[in-house]
Amino acid sequence: MTFKTNNRKSIGMFISSMLIFGTIGVLRRNLPFPSAMLAFSRGILGGLFLFIFVKLRKRNNVTKLSSRDYIRLIITGAMIGINWILLFEAYNHTTVAIATLCYYMEPTVVILLSPLVFKERLTVKKSMCAVISIIGMVLVSGVVGENGGNGNFRGIILGLSAAFFYSAVVIMNKKTPGIDAYQRTTVLLLSAGIVMLPYIFMTNGFACDDFSLTSAALLIILGIVHTGIAYTMYFGCMEGLQVQTIAVLSYIDPVSAVLFSALLLKEPLSFPNIVGAVMIIGSAMLCELKLKNKNGEKENE
Repeated sequence: MTFKTNNRKSIGMFISSMLIFGTIGVLRRNLPFPSAMLAFSRGILGGLFLFIFVKLRKRNNVTKLSSRDYIRLIITGAMIGINWILLFEAYNHTTVAIATLCYYMEPTVVILLSPLVFKERLTVKKSMCAVISIIGMVLVSGVVGENGGNGNFRGIILGLSAAFFYSAVVIMNKKTPGIDAYQRTTVLLLSAGIVMLPYIFMTNGFACDDFSLTSAALLIILGIVHTGIAYTMYFGCMEGLQVQTIAVLSYIDPVSAVLFSALLLKEPLSFPNIVGAVMIIGSAMLCELKLKNKNGEKENE
């Protein structure tokens, strides 16, 4: 696949989508709803927004999905829903920055699982990136450093679990190629919301002790802005960006999440936390850039 030369509009749209994703943790802090309710609302509202967008744009590249494709997408959507619940719960038990950095261990999980799932060779470069990322995770966790204990252990485990399920989503998506990105994401988001319903009913997940018009408005913003609009901009700019540009700019999401948590929520970051953050994000970025330089665009499709 050959992308067009980078253009300003596409870069602006991509950066905007990453910054929106980066504020999800801050928004979660102000939402009194259970995590399952947030996952349900995000999936349904975001999926409906994308569905309406596709219909209004009258896209012609929608493919007819087989029953096997639908089953795989629904299973993947369920994993997205679980991933969201775990991440939202991680925000409740540790700082937004630490939960986000745990979540961004996902590239490392994919690297370690690739030899088993895709029969890919674990190269020296991939191994080094994984080791650097794991060391960074140790620093972020607060094990090292006098003031590094900001991360509650339960929050860290939840964040890492979210990373594992997101890795499973990435792997499942690679096993269902050839589907239009908007079509795929619409099915995934709606599935992620719908599969939450049984869990919500069993756990009384619709209950909210501090419901107000403000909290309801924020819930709608999470579904429409942070999911529907953000994903629309994300996919809408892909053809105007080079693969390497996408790889680099993707890390605006975790970096901005860390900065927003410090600036808006006044959440502290110790020096070991900062070093660990640089190691996690830097190793993942380095690994992607190296893979692009060596194998070309095919590796990133």
